[in-house]
Amino acid sequence: MKYITLNNGVKMPKLGYGVYQVTPEECVRCVEDALRVGYRLIDTAQSYDNEYEVGKAIQQSGVPRQHIFLTTKIWMANSGYEKACQSIDDSLRRLQTDYIDLMLIHQPFGDYYGTYRAMEDAYKAGKLRAIGVSNFFGDRLVDLCHTVEVMPAVDQVETHIFHQQQQLSTIMKRYGVVHEAWGPFAEGRKNFFINPALQKIATVHHKTTAQIALRFLLQKDIVVIPKSVHCERMIQNLDVFDFSLTAEEMQRLKRFDSDDSAFFSHYDPDMVESFYRLSEVRNLRI
Repeated sequence: MKYITLNNGVKMPKLGYGVYQVTPEECVRCVEDALRVGYRLIDTAQSYDNEYEVGKAIQQSGVPRQHIFLTTKIWMANSGYEKACQSIDDSLRRLQTDYIDLMLIHQPFGDYYGTYRAMEDAYKAGKLRAIGVSNFFGDRLVDLCHTVEVMPAVDQVETHIFHQQQQLSTIMKRYGVVHEAWGPFAEGRKNFFINPALQKIATVHHKTTAQIALRFLLQKDIVVIPKSVHCERMIQNLDVFDFSLTAEEMQRLKRFDSDDSAFFSHYDPDMVESFYRLSEVRNLRI
């Protein structure tokens, strides 16, 4: 496994396993499979409703806890200092661990300044080894960096060959924030897995289009967390460190960038409204 060093000296695997949309019923098996084949970064969230199963899988895996980099995220319903403090303890309990390696604010809405202060205090108390944000774009990330005591270590945002976040990535580097990609396959949208240009490069390297897409991001020092419930694909996604894309291939893939989300815009008022509606529902379940 290759690692990247965060701005506080903590080492984070460059490739991990994400459990978004992995149901509680299959999550234990999936995380155990991921750990068995070599993953050491596991990414979950309060809103995924599978923190308990992730914790159970880690306990049952036989992999020492100190060898696993565990990430979770605070949901909007738990924003604000007091709620966030309680939710951090709740996540620790559900994950059945004494510490979390990386905790992120899941969305840039609600009282995320209060939430961040709660994470700073938990970080100082040793409950969290690193803290950061998710889905924070340039304006909010810069503002946050200028108002906090502990600089965010990571910003996890939608990133794939069709939406490469080049401007945002430049801002992250300026502030020493690691760029982490969710949705590195764009969930198969835009004919991702059968794209002829991707297939052509994949054939040259005897790899799959998914492996080419992951390698592209990794060579840009972007952490990736692909998800699959199939063990053979987990193994494939992990098998991306034995080759490199040429400078010409990297440039060719860079031209795929449309600078548009394959999913939704966080600047869309209707989408923000939908997050708040979802937050009300999640508040009953967390």
